[in-house]
Amino acid sequence: MNRLGALYDRFILPHPWIVLILFGVLLAVAALRFDQFRLDASAESLVLENDRSLEQYRQVNRVFTTSDDFLVVTYTPHQELFTETELSHFRSLRDKLDALSAVGSTNSILNVPLLHSPDLTLDTVDSEIKTLDNDEIPPDTARQALLDNPMYPNLLLSEDAGTTAIQVNLPTPERYFELLNQRDELRDQVSTGVADADQQRQLERVSQEFIRYTEALGKERDATIAGVRAILDDYRDRATIHLGGVPMIVSDMIRFIQNDLSTFGLGVLGFLILTLAIIFRQWRWVLVPLLCCSFTVWLMIGFLGWAQWPVTVISSNFVSLLLIMTLSLTIHLIVRYREFQHDEPQAQSQDILRRTLMAMVKPCFYMAITTIVAFGSLTFSGIRPVIDFGWMMTLGLTVAFLMTFLIFPALLSLLPPPLDQRVSSDRIPFTDAFARFTEHFGGTVLVGSGIIAVLCVIGLSRLTVENSFIDYFKASTEIHQGMVVIDDRLGGTSPLDVVITDEPAPENVNDDPFASDCDPFVEDCDEQDYRDTWYTYQKMRQLSEVHNYLHSLPETGKVLSISTTLDLLAQINGGTPLNAVELAFVPAAVPADLQDILLSPYISEEHQQARFSIRILETMPDLRRQDLLDRIRTHLTTELGYDDERIQLSGMTVMYNNMLQSLFDSQIKTIGVVFGAILVMFLILFRSVKLALIGMAPNLIAAGSVLGLMGWLGIPLDMMTITVAAITVGIAVDDTIHYIHRFKTEFAKDGDYLATMHRCHRSIGQAMFFTSLTIISGFSILVLSNFIPTIYFGLFTGFAMFMALLGALTLLPRLIILTRPFPAP
Repeated sequence: MNRLGALYDRFILPHPWIVLILFGVLLAVAALRFDQFRLDASAESLVLENDRSLEQYRQVNRVFTTSDDFLVVTYTPHQELFTETELSHFRSLRDKLDALSAVGSTNSILNVPLLHSPDLTLDTVDSEIKTLDNDEIPPDTARQALLDNPMYPNLLLSEDAGTTAIQVNLPTPERYFELLNQRDELRDQVSTGVADADQQRQLERVSQEFIRYTEALGKERDATIAGVRAILDDYRDRATIHLGGVPMIVSDMIRFIQNDLSTFGLGVLGFLILTLAIIFRQWRWVLVPLLCCSFTVWLMIGFLGWAQWPVTVISSNFVSLLLIMTLSLTIHLIVRYREFQHDEPQAQSQDILRRTLMAMVKPCFYMAITTIVAFGSLTFSGIRPVIDFGWMMTLGLTVAFLMTFLIFPALLSLLPPPLDQRVSSDRIPFTDAFARFTEHFGGTVLVGSGIIAVLCVIGLSRLTVENSFIDYFKASTEIHQGMVVIDDRLGGTSPLDVVITDEPAPENVNDDPFASDCDPFVEDCDEQDYRDTWYTYQKMRQLSEVHNYLHSLPETGKVLSISTTLDLLAQINGGTPLNAVELAFVPAAVPADLQDILLSPYISEEHQQARFSIRILETMPDLRRQDLLDRIRTHLTTELGYDDERIQLSGMTVMYNNMLQSLFDSQIKTIGVVFGAILVMFLILFRSVKLALIGMAPNLIAAGSVLGLMGWLGIPLDMMTITVAAITVGIAVDDTIHYIHRFKTEFAKDGDYLATMHRCHRSIGQAMFFTSLTIISGFSILVLSNFIPTIYFGLFTGFAMFMALLGALTLLPRLIILTRPFPAP
């Protein structure tokens, strides 16, 4: 402490201008990379660390030449769709969308092949297939042809033919995958330790190039989506139109987060300013905390820009949290300064400032360290964005502490505040009501805390991780409305792929299917046909069984597979299923220009794989992704006899589910590490097992209350609420440390526990109350966000502050009085 005091006496307090000028240079350097600060809502930002599902997802897309990089425009005309007039307007809309430069192609009822010709057979399919674009087809005939086709209903056309869709394909350039593969290969070499210095430099170069390319690609996507929306606005007078698709959801999520960071960031700041002005009624006590908070956020944003460290959906709230922590530190300093100022009104402002810093640096340092431990525990999560969030907050809290104890004294040295006559150490503030209640109703405090603990345990037992992605968005948003229409009328939202790999042939098996008496094309032979083809009677029957099972599940909407194609070919064949010979020659019979529609997305002869494309109904109230995936795998292995290693479940549904299912394990690790580390910190700080255990009690109640409340309200853990427990502990720890440290200081004066409690409630209790009131008021504005996780964040942060304050002003002093952990002075 002497060295720290000497540092303040020699450098900071005598030379505040030099400190601020040097700091201004640092701020300027940070600002140079503000333009590099970016948000990331890509698939990579929502998957587990080392989760291979993302690579499997990309592999499936490459093998079957499919992609989820498309927009979906739902179109429900106010009049009958299948009329010449309405089809003409629909074609006009499609043509304008198709003309956008970034659009590779579009699919709609206008360009898909129709099956209405009476002369259509397997032999004439190449010449008799017609489309609304290229042929004169009566609207009623086209309508019936589309509804009779097994591929289009509930996909491109609703079953009542009242709603249709345009699939706007946005192909990802090959350059993206080239850079991605180069980066991943170099990463693997570096992680395994086989990379030399040149390869490490090459990784840095490729990584930077990949970041620049993805940013440019993202801007191009945003411009394309904006262009699509502008086109759609010109047609909304004739139809109800919604926009959906993964690129649009990603774009809108980033836009929501950017709005929350800017609009709501300014709103929170405005609320904080108003609350500080009402509480302290001096412009200095508004300006100084405001500058400290702003500079902390400024430096962190600049650092993230320099480090090319993107902010994800999960870590986007780091700005709000840094405001909380920095504001908490400055308010504690302000309250303590005002107390010293009132006790010694004739003292020099420089002396008061120095005494404030020396009195508060120790508890604030302890507070910062324990809060860093709380957020650092997030690095034990298996989810990359949660890990990044933990590191961001660890660094941010370090910056907040340094900022408070460097900039706060420099500013006050230049702007010494006058004595505020409203400050009185002997008046009874609002917080003293908690002291009187704790003194006279100590038993009630303990019993009430016990009841809350029991309710927390029950609530925790009800906590789940299953939720629908649609629940992240308000009903008024286009994402929510589009998902509802797509789920209800166009076959479902979330993609899921089931891929089955053919069983390899043993080396001693004859490749000739006719070498035995059993014909595998028409019979269910004991010895499976091992020819390198899927187009046999036995295999197609098995794939049909898989298709029928997947289609029967209540959670699934549209299911497409080779079975859909065979149903279509059977329809062309006059309603008769294909016989053995016709089945064997399906690849040759299907015209080349239709193979990318009917065969390639579902069968890969080269990789010996068959794919089932499924759309999951996100609006289903009882959707349980993990249970669905387990039932699919169990049925295929036990009922249909496939080996487990031959079955692969892929797609956004799987990746999102993997992230959700890790939350319970991650939450247990996080909570366990947090409380274990904080208990150790308390033992080091207080040097008393009894006092450390006392300090843990309000933290356990606060964290348990938030998670328990989520369980009681049926709000599941998700990619945002996973951080609530660590945030709650970090906030509760602040109050606990400050209160115990102040109690120990005040108790040394007279050794009276009750009198000490009342003095603490009038002093440090005020700072805790002001901090909580300011933060709860500021974060209440987040309920206006369009992003539901941000709303939850604001509400639960406020509730966490309230529970932490309540525990620190009632349960904590009651346990101190009951156990008497301090030695008599």
